[in-house]
Amino acid sequence: MRRRTFFSTLGVSAVGLAAGAQARKGRLKQGVARWCFSKWSIEELCANAARVGLQGIDLTEPADWPVLKKHGLAPSIVSSGGTIPVGFNRKENHDKLIEGLRASIALAAAEGIPNVIVFSGNRQGLSDQEGLENCVAGLERIKGLAEEKGVTVCMELLNSKVNHKDYQCDHTAWGAEMCKRVNSPRVKLLYDIYHMQIMEGDIVRTIRENIRHIGHFHTGGNPGRNEIDGTQELNYRAIAQAVAELGFTGFFSHEFVPKRDPLQSLREAVEICEV
Repeated sequence: MRRRTFFSTLGVSAVGLAAGAQARKGRLKQGVARWCFSKWSIEELCANAARVGLQGIDLTEPADWPVLKKHGLAPSIVSSGGTIPVGFNRKENHDKLIEGLRASIALAAAEGIPNVIVFSGNRQGLSDQEGLENCVAGLERIKGLAEEKGVTVCMELLNSKVNHKDYQCDHTAWGAEMCKRVNSPRVKLLYDIYHMQIMEGDIVRTIRENIRHIGHFHTGGNPGRNEIDGTQELNYRAIAQAVAELGFTGFFSHEFVPKRDPLQSLREAVEICEV
């Protein structure tokens, strides 16, 4: 699934396939988003992911899953068929979204995939209160199936300042309130650290206060969504340490677009977050 517009200037090239996987001893299950390394074939991505010690790959398609399995990797979160601008915040979208979500949950359960992704949609003049109520109403209709199948529906927090203008689920408090009202262990948030740094900052405190509502993490350096090393403003080792100390057992996936050698950047990201 290509939920983002791929960057045409990644400046990366394919590298040789890995000779073998590297075992990691960190407490976090680290993964990587497929779209960020689109210049690699799925075979190359899987081989390199295993090579640096990753355990999952986000946003892959069913045709990719046998390749992931061959390399000992899990599909960590998959599409529900929705789009970022058109989401659960409008009731007229519910029937179509729930139809796709039902199919995605059933497929995820059959394949042992832990999460499916959903979006609030853009405001388009809708108040945050009405958008919240509509999201709750829509997710109430699907939570029973998610609970039955053991699959977590994760609504992604995205910034509406830089990348996704007008997106409604753009603050943690709004997303957490949605989760509280739906009141299901299978409806949570995808907490994207890059996006929430842009919107509100105070990352570690916010994660600690809302960890019960978080089912999945994404990383990315700010500004620019590039490497998570010392070239950007976030201290990812401290963030990873806090998440690990909270006993988080889901995936902590890297969603950054490398500006340098992609394999080296991916390896460094894993090492930074190996806590």
